Amino acid sequence: MKIRVLGNLAILAATVALSYGMQVTKPHYADLTAPLPVDGAMGKRVHARSFDVRLEKVVFARQLKTNQFGQEKLLTTSGLWAVATTSLTATDASTTVADGTWQGPTDLRYNQTERLGYRQDMPPHGVDPGLGKLGLFVFEVPPDQIRGAKLLIAARRFGPLDAQARISLDGVRTGPDGQPADILPQYDLDAPPRDQGPQDQGPQGPAQETRP
Repeated sequence: MKIRVLGNLAILAATVALSYGMQVTKPHYADLTAPLPVDGAMGKRVHARSFDVRLEKVVFARQLKTNQFGQEKLLTTSGLWAVATTSLTATDASTTVADGTWQGPTDLRYNQTERLGYRQDMPPHGVDPGLGKLGLFVFEVPPDQIRGAKLLIAARRFGPLDAQARISLDGVRTGPDGQPADILPQYDLDAPPRDQGPQDQGPQGPAQETRP
């Protein structure tokens, strides 16, 4: 009797262990249908199925100046404003590029700010084949989430098995503390770029392509 009880307990323990192992190792639906990353770097063109994107520069500022409904506003943040300028174009047919995510070095993700309202240079960006377009992606990020960060660009936020450009911010200069070497006290979204401090980032030379 005692041997039978011990045998039953052993079978029960094995069943529980097997069930737990299957639960831990079985991929979640979100993992099975996650976007397919296409890696690239600043200054290089990345091909993401329905669109091409090239990250031209990233500007960091403590305050963001903008014009909303005819009124000038100065926006502050507890971290830093990160303004990413990209060059976008469609591959085969007209499309939109709507989703941008900042992925920090610890894999924390920050969505685009929603504090700017509608702007023509903000997502969703409508793009056409053969016609390049500059588009902004603006984030509020902690200073310790910049060194080693990546910019994720996709046609839409929830695009199962669609391509997602994953651009390394290797062209951003940082100091010993990991914070950007160049932080503007204020950045004006509506001013000409050359009027607002250093802009040179990323590798020089002809554009290069990264494809899946």
